[in-house]
Amino acid sequence: MASTTLVPRWQLALAVFRLLLGAFCSVLAFAASGGLAQKSLGLWIAYTVYALAAVFGYSLERRGYMLLSLLVDTVFFLICTSLPLEYNAGISALFYLFILMSAALLHTPREIFAVVLATTIFLFLTRTTSTLVLSPGVLLSGTAVTVMALQRQALQVRLRAAARQAIMYRTEAEHAREAERQRIAHDFHDGPLQCFVGFQMRLQVVRKVMDRDPVKAIAEVEELQQLARNQGEEIRQFVRSMRPPEIDGAGLVPSIKKLVESFERDTGVVSTFVGSTTRVPPETQSATEVLQIVREALHNVQKHAQAKHLTVGVGRDGEIFELSIEDDGNGFPFAGAYSLDELELLKRGPVTIRSRVRNLNGELLLDSDPGKRTALKIRIPL
Repeated sequence: MASTTLVPRWQLALAVFRLLLGAFCSVLAFAASGGLAQKSLGLWIAYTVYALAAVFGYSLERRGYMLLSLLVDTVFFLICTSLPLEYNAGISALFYLFILMSAALLHTPREIFAVVLATTIFLFLTRTTSTLVLSPGVLLSGTAVTVMALQRQALQVRLRAAARQAIMYRTEAEHAREAERQRIAHDFHDGPLQCFVGFQMRLQVVRKVMDRDPVKAIAEVEELQQLARNQGEEIRQFVRSMRPPEIDGAGLVPSIKKLVESFERDTGVVSTFVGSTTRVPPETQSATEVLQIVREALHNVQKHAQAKHLTVGVGRDGEIFELSIEDDGNGFPFAGAYSLDELELLKRGPVTIRSRVRNLNGELLLDSDPGKRTALKIRIPL
């Protein structure tokens, strides 16, 4: 019985339905008075054994012979309609109902249409009383199930497309997380970790100097205290940069403006925000990613550019959100303007920002003038 648990419930229900049909037809053939009906008893017993095996998970469907299974059921249905069994019309109707349910769940519209056509032709040619009664219902129900199978096939195509898209989004999310982890590790290595290493080395120097020149050692300790205070502030900024950005109730543009104002207050870099009247829907799904791009760009300016002035501009061109970030700092070690595709090909520019813009289906232009300025221009579809 352990294999029964491997069969889906709906497939198990169909197998039990088939078993009941086979057993009932076997009983009717055994009790029939006609010689032809009694001679079919062996066939019905064989069909019942096949149906019993299907209940335990040994059906042809489970073995991959889907079309052969449909053919076997259809042949026995046609045998049932042609034999002079008691309750022939009722049992034939139930048999056909089982075939249609099985076909709708397991088979293609073309296979279902073939079964319906073959059944209709057979019933038309035999022209017995029971087949004349069954013919209209067979044709109408078969047509309905064929339409249902077409709908099922269309839904399966859409589900497969949705599954592929979900896999693609999951892969992109994993790449973004990995890029974020690398950025954090790189920033920690270049910032707090290096400072702590230098702090430790200077403590060793103070320990050696203390016995020879106490005054110089005290001055060195005071410098270390100031260094510790600076390091504490840098760690606080580092922790703040790791927090996910939040869009306030006013929307994306006010959130960017607030971020720029906080940057100026924390770093002393004169920062200008342009575009306060630009309206962007606050519920846009890309708003958080855009804000994260701004924060990373500001972090890069603080860490690498040594800039004195910064300008952040926002705008809207139809359904395109435009963002520009320009500073008068060191710039990148290369000169010229590069698009997103060119930067990725050359492996230049801010990696994380490139990845986020790509995931948003946006455009990026990086204009670098070493030692003078850097300008980022980004366009994101809303």
